[in-house]
Amino acid sequence: GHVKGAFTGADSKRMGRFEAAKGGDFLLDEVGDLPPATQVKLLRVLQEKVIERVGDHRPIPVDVRIIAATNRDLKQLVAQGRFREDLYYRVAVVPISTPALRSRRQDVPLLVETFLKRILRASSKDISGVNRQAMDLLQGHDWPGNVRELINALEYAVVLCPGGIILPEHLPETLHGEGPALGPAAKSGPAQAGGKEDEERERIIVALRQSEGRREEAARLLGISRVTLWKKMKALGVQAESRFK
Repeated sequence: GHVKGAFTGADSKRMGRFEAAKGGDFLLDEVGDLPPATQVKLLRVLQEKVIERVGDHRPIPVDVRIIAATNRDLKQLVAQGRFREDLYYRVAVVPISTPALRSRRQDVPLLVETFLKRILRASSKDISGVNRQAMDLLQGHDWPGNVRELINALEYAVVLCPGGIILPEHLPETLHGEGPALGPAAKSGPAQAGGKEDEERERIIVALRQSEGRREEAARLLGISRVTLWKKMKALGVQAESRFK
């Protein structure tokens, strides 16, 4: 947060996130990716339980319950000097380890049903579900991107499926493994690399179309950061122009 006049453009005071969450819960997503400077500030808040708005010197007490989430090994980051040890012991009071999606494939059908309903609420498509063959592909995939990748695959399928039921051909090529979908040319190095680039380009274009050209939303759909999306778009020659809107 900041006070009025703290910097150029600060026309009014603004309440910060910790202050707004006072008396409630505060989710720190991807806490393992915090830069060192932010780690220091966060440690002070957790230790002293006070914050200061930018441009102000008065401490504001906050009382929040912190829920920290990360897909990284924080102990390993501590050993590498990339995550503060004192901060680790502040956020890892009651650790809860969630197995990767590939380790709980039995959950995939329930997750597919849940996320598909959520996606269809914002779509005009009349889709009733996923057929058995498509579900087998979903359950057989390793899901390196975990639940975010699953959501992205379903959003991709909803875009390609004209209606009725989602079939295997409506799913991203990454779910088809080394089968017929890749074709014989996939065995050669250059052709395979080109195929992966074409597939990634198509996934980005689909996400941009679905988000109407909004890069931040497209990055969320793809399960990557906005900066990573920008780099991929630049490398693959994808332009977020009006044709996505």
